[in-house]
Amino acid sequence: MSEISELLERFRRGPELVAMAMTGAAGAELDFIPAPGKWSLRQILCHLADSELEAGVRFRRLIAEDNPTLVGYSQDAWAEKLDYARRKTTQALETFRHLRGVNHDLLLGIPEEAYARQGTHTERGTVSLLDMLRIYTRHPEKHAEQMRAVRQEYKKFREQTRG
Repeated sequence: MSEISELLERFRRGPELVAMAMTGAAGAELDFIPAPGKWSLRQILCHLADSELEAGVRFRRLIAEDNPTLVGYSQDAWAEKLDYARRKTTQALETFRHLRGVNHDLLLGIPEEAYARQGTHTERGTVSLLDMLRIYTRHPEKHAEQMRAVRQEYKKFREQTRG
């Protein structure tokens, strides 16, 4: 299996990993913030949905345009200004699933040589479509790990407050 095929399969499974990490989470657990400057499960889900929207734009620009500029964004500003703390988790997860599916279909249908196409990211410098695929493949994997850690912290918190 080529690296691209393996990445595309992992990319496709991203929403499943996130959904599994969220299984059973409800109520106060969704909004528990484990430490100052950290995000709740709700905020992580909203970030994944919005990030996938941005990923789709980046993928399309890299495929269709010659040396596009890919603009970075402040994830913390998005979380605050787009009110992640009040958005619906079910909607965020469904948005992430849907956009990931659309992006997967797009990437699955292009020739392998297109993955060498490059652009300039305002924070990362020169990046290829393959670089972006690697980044966005790992993105939900990393956040699923983060979600499991937040849930463990919540469990500890609940045990401490019961005692």
